[in-house]
Amino acid sequence: MSRYRVSMDIGGTFTDVISYDEDTGEYRAGKSSTTPTDLTSGVFAALDSLVDDTRDISFLVHGTTQGLNALLTRRGERVLVLATEGASHQLHIARGPRWRLYDLHYRKPEPLAPLQDILAVAGRFSSEGAELTPLDEDAVRAAAARGRAEGITAYAVCFLFSFRAPEHELRAEQILREELGDDVTISLSHRAAKEWREYERSSSAVVEAYTGPVVRRYLTKLERSLTERRLPVPLHVMQSSGGILTAESARRRPLQTLLSGPVGGAMGGAALAASLGRPNLICVDMGGTSFDVSLIVDGEPDVSPETTLEGLPMLMPVVNIHTVGAGGGSVAHLESGGLRVGPRSAGANPGPACYGRGGTEPTVTDANLVLGRVDPSWFAGGQMHLDVEAARTAVATVAEPLGLGVEAMAEGICDVANAKMAQAIRTITVARGIEPRAFSLVAFGGAGPMHAVFLAQELGIREVVVPRFPGAFSAWGMLQTSIRHDESDPYYFRDEDVDTADMTARLRRMGASAAEFIRSEGVSEERGRTTFSVDVRYVAQEYTLTVPLLGADEPLEPDFLTSLSARFGEQHKARFGHANDGAPIEVVALRATGLGDLMRAAPGAFSPGPTATEAPVADVWFAGAPTPTTLHRRSDLGLEPFTSPTVVVEETATTVVPPGYTVTVDERGTLVITAEEPA
Repeated sequence: MSRYRVSMDIGGTFTDVISYDEDTGEYRAGKSSTTPTDLTSGVFAALDSLVDDTRDISFLVHGTTQGLNALLTRRGERVLVLATEGASHQLHIARGPRWRLYDLHYRKPEPLAPLQDILAVAGRFSSEGAELTPLDEDAVRAAAARGRAEGITAYAVCFLFSFRAPEHELRAEQILREELGDDVTISLSHRAAKEWREYERSSSAVVEAYTGPVVRRYLTKLERSLTERRLPVPLHVMQSSGGILTAESARRRPLQTLLSGPVGGAMGGAALAASLGRPNLICVDMGGTSFDVSLIVDGEPDVSPETTLEGLPMLMPVVNIHTVGAGGGSVAHLESGGLRVGPRSAGANPGPACYGRGGTEPTVTDANLVLGRVDPSWFAGGQMHLDVEAARTAVATVAEPLGLGVEAMAEGICDVANAKMAQAIRTITVARGIEPRAFSLVAFGGAGPMHAVFLAQELGIREVVVPRFPGAFSAWGMLQTSIRHDESDPYYFRDEDVDTADMTARLRRMGASAAEFIRSEGVSEERGRTTFSVDVRYVAQEYTLTVPLLGADEPLEPDFLTSLSARFGEQHKARFGHANDGAPIEVVALRATGLGDLMRAAPGAFSPGPTATEAPVADVWFAGAPTPTTLHRRSDLGLEPFTSPTVVVEETATTVVPPGYTVTVDERGTLVITAEEPA
C-alpha cells in the first residue's frame, strides 16, 4: 500500500520537498539546490532524499513558478491575438492608472502582444448577448494562415461581450483547430475569465496564451519522468487561489497556476491559524530570491477575484501576495553613494559568495554569516559548508568605499533589507487600513526566521511564530489544502431589480457545475462542498467587494437583500474606513467555489527534545556590537522557555532572536517568540 503524501516546491535557490507518512503521522523535509537548466533534476534529488520508491507515494502535489517566471522575464510564447473589429487596440489603450496620476516617472506596462500581432476580426454581439454582426470566418482562416507562415503556436481570441455570448469565440477556436491542428495553444477570453470588463478579460486570455505553453511543456516532462518512476497516483498542481487540481486539468487551465509557487505558504498559514487558535496572521516567506507577504484574516487566507502582475491585470481568484526582490541571495551594491539591496539576486548558481561556487558579490546571506548569525558548518542541515572568508571579502567590496568595517556594513545590509521587507508588510496591511500590531507574524522560508524578529520590532508586532520545517513550510502548506474549482457569472442588477428566485437558480446551476468538476478530479460527492458569494458595489462605484453568502444549500435567505447590504457595508468600512448605510447597491457578479476534501491522516504527536542543558555561547553581532549569544539545535529544544539573544539552527532554516525576547516551544513544536516589553 502506498503510504507517503508528498509535496514539492521549487524556489529560486532551493527545491523543498515534504513527505508525510500516513502510517506513523511523521513529517519529514528534504532540500536540494534548484537546477535552473533542468528543474526536474532538483525535484528528484530532494524527493529521493525522503522516499526510496516512488511507488510508495499515495498523493503528490507540486507548486510551479514556470508560468510566473516566463511572465516576469518576458520569455513566454509569441501570441497572435484575434480581437473584435473596432475594438482591437484595447490591450494597448489599457486603463488609466488614476493612483499614479501625478507620478512623473510612470511608464505604461508593455503589452505582451505588439500591435502588429493583434488582428481585427469582424463579428459582434451586443452587451445583452444578441448577435449584431456574423463572424467573419474568412478573417479567422487568414489569421491561421499567417500564424502558420510565421511559426506562431499561441493564439488568444478576445471578442467583445463573449462572457454573454461565447459562440463567436468557440467558432473561431474550431476554425483554428481545423487549420492548425492540436499542437497550438488557443486561449478563449470567456474561458480564461468569464467576467465583465473587456480589457481585463482580454489581458487574462493573452497572459494565459503567453505562459501556457511553458507550463504545459514543464508539466508534461515532469509527468513523463514520474511515470517512468512508476508513480501510482496523478500529479496535482497548486493553483493561485490556494486550491489544487490535477496536472491534466492544469494543462487545460494554465493561467490558474500562475502564482502556484508562493501560495502554498499562505495555505500553510491558514492551517497554522486553526491549530494555534490565532485567527489573524501576517505570513512572511523569505527565500533566496524574493520576499512574499500574505494575510490570514479570521482564519481564512485573503483571496481576491483579480490581480495585477507587471502592470497586467488578470481576472482569476488569487491569494493576495505582495512580493519584493529581497531574499538571502539579494545582492548588496552601491548606487549614488548609498547602499542598495536587491532586487537582483545571485540565485542558485553561482549563489552568495560564501557558497563557494564562484560568486563574488555580497548578499544578505553573506552579511548574516559575517555577523555570526549562520552556522557555517551546518548550513541546510550540514549539506553545505559556508566560506566565512569569502563572505567577508565580498562584504568588504561595499564597506571600503564608505569607510566602514566589514561587520558594520554587514549589519547595514541586513538593516536595509529589513526596511525594504517591513515596507512590503505595510503595503499589504497599513495601506489597506489594517493594523499589523493586531496580528502575529509567521516566518518561514529559508531566510524568513533569520529576519522575522527584526521586522516585528520595526512594525510593533509583539509575537513571532516559527513553524516546524520553516524552510519547507510552503511545501507543507500544499498538503493542507483541498481540490478547488471556481465558477463566475456576470449578473448586473441594482438591488431593487434583483429577482432572488432567478439568482438562486443561477447560483445552483453554478454550484452544480463546480461540484461536477470536483467529482471529475477524483473526489467523492460526500467529500465535496460548495460555497457562494456575490460581487457588490454602491451604485456608480467602479470596483466591487466580494461578499460571501450564508449557507450553500439555500444561498438566498428570506431577507437576503437587507442582509447583503449590511454585510457589504461592514466589509466596506473594514476595507476603506467608511460605509454609506442605506445607499443603493448593485450586484455585479455571482461566484461559486467547489471544494474537495483530500482526507488527511492526523499527524503524529510532537516529541520535545531532552531537558535543556547548558547551550554553547558565541559572539553574534547585534546593534553594532558582538553579543554573547546561546546557540541551540531546534531538535534538542524541550518545552522550557528560554531568553534571548539566541540563534536556533535546524535543517531548513535558522532563527535569530536579538536581546529582549522569550522563546517557547508549544506542544506542536512551534517556536513562539514574544517581546519581553510592550512593542
